[in-house]
Amino acid sequence: QVQLVESGGGLVQTGGSLRLSCEASGRIFSRYAMGWFRQAPGKEREFVAAISWRGGSTDYADSVKGRFTISRDNAKNTVYLQMNSLKPEDTAVYFCARSSGPTIVTHYGYYDYWGQGTQVTVSS
Repeated sequence: QVQLVESGGGLVQTGGSLRLSCEASGRIFSRYAMGWFRQAPGKEREFVAAISWRGGSTDYADSVKGRFTISRDNAKNTVYLQMNSLKPEDTAVYFCARSSGPTIVTHYGYYDYWGQGTQVTVSS
């Protein structure tokens, strides 16, 4: 069984920064790509960022490119999302997820384990 636990969410002003963490337990973490998704009230869950199993490849939604950075530390079974220059439209619950394979995918249907989510609120 795989468990993912996110942390680091909170309330921040426009232009501020937050760093989300997602710690994994259970089956081998380092063999799988990881992703971050977000869901705002009344909206569908959307892709934010993903990283390949070794961290050599990353992908981002256009809306966060240049502001967010995904990284991972396989020795700590942890994936991170550094969020800079935050905007009110970044307000959402952020979820980390484990992909079903080692390479990057952006559709949530290819992710088989999910965390419980952490709230990020950006005030204007």
